[in-house]
Parts: sequence; structure tokens; C-alpha cells
Amino acid sequence: MPEPRFLVVRLSSLGDIVHTMPAVAGLRESFPNAEIVWLTHPRWKLLVESSGLASEVWGTETRSLPSLQQIIRRIRGRNFSAAIDYQGLWKSAALPLFGGVPQRIGFSSETIREFGVPILYTDRVRCTQKHIADQNGELSLCAGGRQATASVTLDVSSSDEGAVREQLRGLGIGRFAALSPGGGWRSKCWPPDRFGALCRKIRELLGLRCVVNYGPGEEALAGAVRDAAGESDPLLYNGDVGQLMALLQNARCIVGGDTGPLHLAVALGTPSVALFGPTDPARNGPYRRGRDWSVFARLCGRISSEAGGPHRYRPVRLHA
Repeated sequence: MPEPRFLVVRLSSLGDIVHTMPAVAGLRESFPNAEIVWLTHPRWKLLVESSGLASEVWGTETRSLPSLQQIIRRIRGRNFSAAIDYQGLWKSAALPLFGGVPQRIGFSSETIREFGVPILYTDRVRCTQKHIADQNGELSLCAGGRQATASVTLDVSSSDEGAVREQLRGLGIGRFAALSPGGGWRSKCWPPDRFGALCRKIRELLGLRCVVNYGPGEEALAGAVRDAAGESDPLLYNGDVGQLMALLQNARCIVGGDTGPLHLAVALGTPSVALFGPTDPARNGPYRRGRDWSVFARLCGRISSEAGGPHRYRPVRLHA
């Protein structure tokens, strides 16, 4: 019997792609010789390739009609046996439909965010698991996988590794802690003055300088952290995906909210502390098994108290 040919759809974003990888790893372990093509946004192509889970990674820009037409023709030409839409949006569900994939697996209406999307699927999965990575794994099981999720290893290129090391060395930075103060929406973000206070404590107690990672549109937020950090003098950093992976892999730890760089750091094995406010860590928290790592969680608790007492953001002890 020939091996199945899967189209995996997860277009964006950084953290969501990371939380999809364990499910695709479960699919890969179940079908080691199968062809798995991952469809994503061009911005995240390198990230997906670094996992080594897909036979091929295709990039498409859903806001470009020529790009959509090209990718639909490409899907039609490959004769996939099944498509798994881990994203659950109209734009992600429509591509396998227009591409003529006969079996289209996705979430049921109880899980999906956009109304009506499940009508595009032939198989609708009503999830029983809490964490989004495990919910993704339920889609892999529906596709015939023997296990829902499996471990993931990301490969950071030596060129990115060397470039980031050289850049930091030129700025006098050796060992460092990474901070990721941004987030998709501001209510998820720990206040910048508290990140600044954390920079000071990390420098004072551990002798580490902080590197503050920020993304597009977060320049003012990063600047506010630097202003609040005072003489601890954190470095503000903004790089492409490959450079970000190299930075996070070499950090002694990362502290951040429910944001992509935090989840990426956990996938890379970096000791991590997440600060959760309005989002539920049981569903969206970092997804990694390993030993407890709590030094910075305790430190964040102290900073919380010193920076204004109880508030709705709570430090969450994670795994290294």
C-alpha cells in the first residue's frame, strides 16, 4: 500500500507554528516515509524547514491573488491524499478545497474561531484536549497517526549562530538573559517598567546583561523597557527568524509573555519563564517536557511585589 501524501496547512504566526510542530512530528513518526508538504507564509518558511518534519515547505502570500493561484495549481498537481488544516481560518481551509484534496481535516465549530469554516472540511474533529498543541495532535490522529504529538528538534544554521555571536561579542555581551516584552495585543504584555526592574535585578543578582527582543511596531515598547532598566543597560534587538533562533538558543534564559519568541525559545530548549495575564496557560502555555526550572520565576515574583504589589499577571513556572 503506498504511503499517504499529506498537505499540512499552518500559515502563521510564530507561536502558533511552534505549537503545531509537535502534532506534525506525531504524524511524521507515524508515517516515516510519507510525503508531508507544509504550507505556510514565506516569512516562516525557514522556521518550518528548521524542524525537518516536512518533505517540502511551500510558501504562499494569501493577500496576493497571483500567489494564491500559483499555490492552488501546485496543490492540484501533487495529488494529496489528505490535507490537515491546523489553522482553522477561511483562508487556510479554502486552499485544500480549491486544490482538490479529497480528504480535508480540520477543527469542529466548537474549537474554531471563524464561523462557518468547518463546512469546508470532510472530517471535523471535536477536541477533548486543553492545550492547543494537543488539540492539533487530535487532527493528526484523525489523519491516521498512531500518536498525537512527538518531540521536536529545531536546527539553527551555523551562519546565523556565528553572526549573532559575533554581533553580541562586538557589543561586549557574553552570557545574557533574553526578554520578550511584546505580544499580539497589549493586554497580554507585562508592563515595561517591570521588565526594566527585572533587567536591573538580573544584572544585580546574576551578573547577566539582558537582551530585549522586539518585533515590528514594538520599538516604543522596547525603548520604554530600556528607559526603565537604567544603568543595567539592556541591548535592544531585532533580527530575522534565523537570527532570532540563534539569539534565543544562546540565551541563559528567556522571560516573556504569551508571545512567539517565548514559545520558540522553549522549543529550542532555552530555560524559560512565561508571564500570563488574560490568556490561559493551560491552553496556550509553552509546550515542553523536562525538568523544572524556577529561579527566574521566583525572581519575577519578587519583582512583581517590588514594582507595585499584586496584579493580574502571574509568573508561571515552566520547564527547561
